[in-house]
Amino acid sequence: MITKQDKEKSRARRHRRIRARVSGSAQRPRLNIFRSNKHIYAQVIDDTTGRTLVEASTLDKEFKDLSESGSTVAAAEKIGSMVARRAIEKGVSAVVFDRGGYLYHGRVQALADAAREAGLEF
Repeated sequence: MITKQDKEKSRARRHRRIRARVSGSAQRPRLNIFRSNKHIYAQVIDDTTGRTLVEASTLDKEFKDLSESGSTVAAAEKIGSMVARRAIEKGVSAVVFDRGGYLYHGRVQALADAAREAGLEF
């Protein structure tokens, strides 16, 4: 019998594989992405201390004022530039990109490209 593969299990397995190689430090924290059907979230994490340094999502008040859907490529670009601006304000200029098991395409790619354009190095 052919069984359908669970997308979330497949993504979690890919994410574990990525996290085995990617780790953030104080000098170069990890830019982590999570996307749902309605929203997208980005965090800059120092894995040595286990602390989130900066975060941005489509649920932020700053983003909500723009009154735009959180599930579009344009929203991901705004979140990418927002998280990059906040990270630079905190003194973080270089990060390690963690795509969270998602394919580097669409909203994930748009967020990453916008963060690069806003000044983050990765």
